[in-house]
Amino acid sequence: MGDFSIVGLESVHLGMLLGKTAALKDRVLDRHLSTLGITSGQLKVLKTICYGENTAVALCRRLGIDSAAMTRMLSRLERKHLILRSRDEHDQRQVRLVLTAKGDELIACLPPSEATAMGEFAGSLSAEELLRLRSLLEKLLSPQTPAIGIDCPTRLA
Repeated sequence: MGDFSIVGLESVHLGMLLGKTAALKDRVLDRHLSTLGITSGQLKVLKTICYGENTAVALCRRLGIDSAAMTRMLSRLERKHLILRSRDEHDQRQVRLVLTAKGDELIACLPPSEATAMGEFAGSLSAEELLRLRSLLEKLLSPQTPAIGIDCPTRLA
């Protein structure tokens, strides 16, 4: 498919709608995470480290964040004692990232906050609409989708 003119979407800026939706989701999540002392951006980094991406380069690629912004983000997380950075024992050029015990504890207590935030964010959708939205987004992010130069994780908030 992919031809927007066939379905009458030529004047709809789908990318803009997706971007605004993502920004709204992050603002709602930020409100709920403020009591835990982290932001939605920091949450994405922590969860991505949890899923096995353990270098700044991998995080930048996975999350679409430039290296300078990632360096600042990692410094903030390190100051909060949520991550540790250490040199790779086999390649001193590489810095490996791991969650601290405090980082692990934070990740463990997140599900209720995330669920409440996502309930607020998607509250105007019926259960059927929410399932359909999820299905469509997963389809867009599926491995069968032609490569666009970035990995598309489906497990992140």
